[in-house]
Amino acid sequence: MSNDLERSTHVDWRPTTRRKALIVGGGIGGPTAALALQRAGIEATVYEAYDEPSDYVGLFLNTASNGLDVLKTLDAHAPVIEDAFPAPRMVMWSGTGKRLGEVANGLRLPDGTVSVIVKRGRLQRALADEAVRRGIEVEYGKRLADFDAATGGVVARFTDGTEATGDLLVGADGIHSRTRRILDPTAPKPAYTGLLSMGGFVHSSRIAPTPDVQHFVFGKRAFFGYLVRPSGEIYWFANLHRPDEPSHEELAGISSDEWKQRLLDVFSGDIDVIGEIIEATESELGAYPVHDIPTASTWHRGPVVLIGDAVHAVSPSAGQGASLAMEDALVVAKCLRDIPDTGRAFAAYERLRRERAKKVVAYSRRIGNSKTAGPVARWFRDLMMPFALKHLASSDSFAWMYHHHIDWEEKVAA
Repeated sequence: MSNDLERSTHVDWRPTTRRKALIVGGGIGGPTAALALQRAGIEATVYEAYDEPSDYVGLFLNTASNGLDVLKTLDAHAPVIEDAFPAPRMVMWSGTGKRLGEVANGLRLPDGTVSVIVKRGRLQRALADEAVRRGIEVEYGKRLADFDAATGGVVARFTDGTEATGDLLVGADGIHSRTRRILDPTAPKPAYTGLLSMGGFVHSSRIAPTPDVQHFVFGKRAFFGYLVRPSGEIYWFANLHRPDEPSHEELAGISSDEWKQRLLDVFSGDIDVIGEIIEATESELGAYPVHDIPTASTWHRGPVVLIGDAVHAVSPSAGQGASLAMEDALVVAKCLRDIPDTGRAFAAYERLRRERAKKVVAYSRRIGNSKTAGPVARWFRDLMMPFALKHLASSDSFAWMYHHHIDWEEKVAA
């Protein structure tokens, strides 16, 4: 743990008066922050822009062992893993079908918990439901328009004409954060990584289940990932290289049938299972550009603070976006619990989180850059990857990322 943390078990650090937090964003970081703040003795209300719970938003994501460790600290892990797919291993293949090796997806927690793959909508719903179960209010249809920060508090105004007043505001509103733009109009915009992503769900009785494993294929022209649940349901995604970022209008103008044909063309000549999965997919397909934010220059100002993708967006390649947001939520709650002055609490939070977030974002971008390569680079990658995965990608080499434990009982020094 950081030297900024000092062990103490004899002092009640909770504030004597109950503060109120306004949390903008009901995705993953927002409800987790509400649960952590409640445990720190701070009342929280979550304001979500969608008009109703978004059970079917997005595809699926990795909730790594370090993120699950946060949820276990908050006693909120059970509803998350209930319908999740345990995936402690990742197996890598070349497009020709050569097994390149495997790496651990996270590290097993002391109680045996492993990283899981879960549908994004179900993860968000599970966290929001758990917050409501504990008496935390979650309001929908509340899209942030602006906020005013003054001595002793903050007023948030929403596009529906309503407003809310609190002692502090937590911006957990994602990579295109409205809170970040208001807090610092000069903040860096999300950076395009050169990848397009798409995916879907499909059922098949022909493709064997992949217990405890997610498979990744470095194809000749694109990257493909998939897993097969015991029920036959397949989760899959593809990353396509596109140097120049396409506009929203361009992507929206491409039909699902056209995307399907493009994918079949891109993966032609690669292992057959990819084409089988794409052919069997009947759901709507659409691509989105993959962005990241190494870290915003401004993490907080006055009674307003940013967490998760709002301040350091991680591309999906490392499977750490959700887990980092959960870590942020727990740390910011600890800082507010232990440091009465909000500004100093937020400064401590930034000090404890900035370098780790920056390192994970950079690591994820490096992985993304390896997903597509030209003929020479692809030959060299497929030649060297088995050696690298066997000798360099050991459990110890990833301990810095997956074994990051945040001890709730340790006091944060100002």
